[in-house]
Amino acid sequence: MKTIRDPLHGSIELDQLSLELLDTPEMQRLRRIRQLGFSNLVYPGANHTRFEHSLGVYHLAKRVLGLMEIEDPIFVASSLIHDIGHAPFSHVSEELMQRYLGYGHEKIGDIIKKGEIGDILSRNSISVAEILKYINGKSPIGRILSSEIDIDKMDYILRDSYYTGAAFGLVDCERLIRVIKVFNEEPVLELRGLQVAESLLVTRFLMYSAVYHHHVSRIAGSMFLKGLSDLIESGKLDAHAMSRMDESEIALFMQDAGGYPAWTVESLNNRRLFKRAVYIGIDNFERGKRILDLRGKERRIEEEIGSRAGVDPAYIILDIPRVPKISEEGARILMENEEVKYLYEVSNIVRVLTSAVWDKWRLGVYTRRDDVEAVSKASKDVLGIEKETKQNALDIYVD
Repeated sequence: MKTIRDPLHGSIELDQLSLELLDTPEMQRLRRIRQLGFSNLVYPGANHTRFEHSLGVYHLAKRVLGLMEIEDPIFVASSLIHDIGHAPFSHVSEELMQRYLGYGHEKIGDIIKKGEIGDILSRNSISVAEILKYINGKSPIGRILSSEIDIDKMDYILRDSYYTGAAFGLVDCERLIRVIKVFNEEPVLELRGLQVAESLLVTRFLMYSAVYHHHVSRIAGSMFLKGLSDLIESGKLDAHAMSRMDESEIALFMQDAGGYPAWTVESLNNRRLFKRAVYIGIDNFERGKRILDLRGKERRIEEEIGSRAGVDPAYIILDIPRVPKISEEGARILMENEEVKYLYEVSNIVRVLTSAVWDKWRLGVYTRRDDVEAVSKASKDVLGIEKETKQNALDIYVD
């Protein structure tokens, strides 16, 4: 048994199996993958990694099982290794993986079978199928790790809030895990935990625009995505190989490649970022224009904007975020009469957040500072923009 100190959870005790898993290259790689990508350009403290997060989820898994008086070492092991499929600069590179490989995460089963983790599990008579069942939330206990409100979300929201300093209200994870139980083979929250569940959702909602979709983070991520796409499309980098790299390896690869990818890395390293030529909400387009249908057509639209503005489209980025969702609204609440209802059915706060999340959605067009005016005018013509919107986010460090 070994104890690791964590700034959020205090002492985390690791058993022999967990120690062996922790010392594998697959897990150690997570030390070199930051949880929030480029958010440290806005919040300098946001340098925490998926390794720390994995330890936090592992700790919460042990706490939940302890409160339920259940022993399940396979679930505990699954909680520790659940993030090994993440690529560097996760949300950026995963979009590329989806585009070029057809899936957003490296297949965890393949990583386990081909690496040291598979050997360790085999020695402990644990099958890959059992691990995947838990990681994918395909069992009652597994859904505590992967579902609408789960220990994965609990840790990353608490950890992201702590390291960014954007603490909109502390989430009481201890209270939340105490109201989780399995009822009719489904994880539910007891009604007495409604308020703490709402606090988790409110915090995540406020973190959406202030952290996860802060415009500086979106711009930096979009620049990196474009530089990485250039490498893959030129045949210099294989998308599958990219998914196995860490952040340092992929940045060095881009620098060595020269040209636009190297320029991108240098710009990000020195925080010379594109500026917002357009930054608008969903209601600012011409009536009837289905702006979300343009996802996947960004390159063609960037070329059209560049042609009208007289600007090289390599230095124009159209950023259309995915449709915002609050998946937690589908969490199950166990009522006093043992009826199970969805969270949105019993919480007015959740119903308001479900509709309000669209207020935080923003489409962006980014370019170099000197080209902002020309690109802004051309973008409005091409996209059919009627008026502009201001971001109501917590802008700690912006330019």
